[in-house]
Amino acid sequence: MSVPHLYRQLQVQLSQWICPQDQRHLQVFCENVAAILQAQSACLSHWLPYLSHRECKARSHMERLNYFVHNPKITAETFYFPMLQQFLNSWEGMAMTLTLDTSMLWDQYCLIEICLVWGGRSIPLGQTVLEHGSATVGFEDYCPVLETTLRLLPTECHVTLLADRGFEHGALIRWLREHQWSWSIRAKSDLNITLSNGQTAAVANLLPQEGEAYLFRKVKVLQDIECHLATAHLALASEAWAVLSDVPPSLQTFEVYGQRFGGIEPHFKDYKSAAFELIRSHLRDPQALNCLLMLLAPATLIAIAVAVVVVGEGRRKMLDWHSQRGLSFLQLGLREIERLCYQRLPIPLLATLPRKSPPSATASLKKRTQIEQQIEFSRVTVFST
Repeated sequence: MSVPHLYRQLQVQLSQWICPQDQRHLQVFCENVAAILQAQSACLSHWLPYLSHRECKARSHMERLNYFVHNPKITAETFYFPMLQQFLNSWEGMAMTLTLDTSMLWDQYCLIEICLVWGGRSIPLGQTVLEHGSATVGFEDYCPVLETTLRLLPTECHVTLLADRGFEHGALIRWLREHQWSWSIRAKSDLNITLSNGQTAAVANLLPQEGEAYLFRKVKVLQDIECHLATAHLALASEAWAVLSDVPPSLQTFEVYGQRFGGIEPHFKDYKSAAFELIRSHLRDPQALNCLLMLLAPATLIAIAVAVVVVGEGRRKMLDWHSQRGLSFLQLGLREIERLCYQRLPIPLLATLPRKSPPSATASLKKRTQIEQQIEFSRVTVFST
């Protein structure tokens, strides 16, 4: 039986950057990524129709797939990172916004990810799965992901890290300072803040009235960490915001932190249900889940790269009926790959990601209004020395 079209193309392109000690691993890697892109599923059994060129019985296929995802030699360092660095090789000296967050899988495993915010979605950089029954993790749990991401980034990038409540750790902020990363971290309501006048109060007592914002300059948290605090209370939000940052506070502080919501949370949804159905996977082992997620990451990156070509060539309306781009780059790329496979056409050459992040998709007037809406405060109060 002839080699499947997509698998053959991926092997040719990815072999430029991925060089494992055993070339058979690269073959299986490309087979599996091609199967994920066509099945649009993280469930191993759903890949079987796209592996039929091997002329094996289904049970033999499943045994091979299970062996692959449990093989300790199949790592992101070998297979994903060289590809990712190729896609980011033109980003030297650029401003990069990263998000750090966690997501639970079956209330048993915790996925920790650092992603690049790009095009209204997130591109995975570093990720790991721990057998951990809570989305709250300690610095020692996610420090390896930070170190991995640091090694991946192009040189002289200006990095801003966004993180939700639960990451207001002194060790994290000191790490960020050491590596000269800027940061914005949402604070819990019970965190104690030492103001510039020496008074100490919990965040809950520093929240403004509805429609107002407070900007506190030069505060201290976690005993000795100097930073800034911005709090706001808007009717359209379910609760008040309190954001710690190394940058002097302004209304821009909320806009910067708000990029987290349009980035990593839709990305987790893509993994779990909207694109790859990770929740339907039957894997229940941290090593196997790490390998599976390592396969989902390049599949995501390839689909996004294909969508960039579609948009750049002005062919978006062949796949997306909205007047403006209503599909995420991931969904647009998956549809284009499906079309190319159906017509037995070649996928485009995979290239670097554009340095300028395109605007978010707007699939509805409501979504467009949310993105374009300008937030106004009835009063902004600045507290400084």
